[in-house]
Amino acid sequence: MDDLSGASAVVLNSKGQVTIPAHLRAKFGLHAGDEVEVAEVDGALQIVRTEGAGTRGQRLVRRLRNTATARDVAGMSTDEIMALLRGE
Repeated sequence: MDDLSGASAVVLNSKGQVTIPAHLRAKFGLHAGDEVEVAEVDGALQIVRTEGAGTRGQRLVRRLRNTATARDVAGMSTDEIMALLRGE
């Protein structure tokens, strides 16, 4: 990896964590909670999206699927349904 023209310097914290710069998260569609893997390739570390992890929306749908029936939410407002889903 000799071409570092698009490189951004980050600091490794005491827990071994780094923050991916916002412009790179936006460019690659990374969001909080996304699964990524760190791989060594030709002596360099690469961060890659975990295969089959799905998008943020797909993970949310999977988590919420079958948590309520139409009967459970009949007559409720959208705000009431959202509060129920959030556990409020």
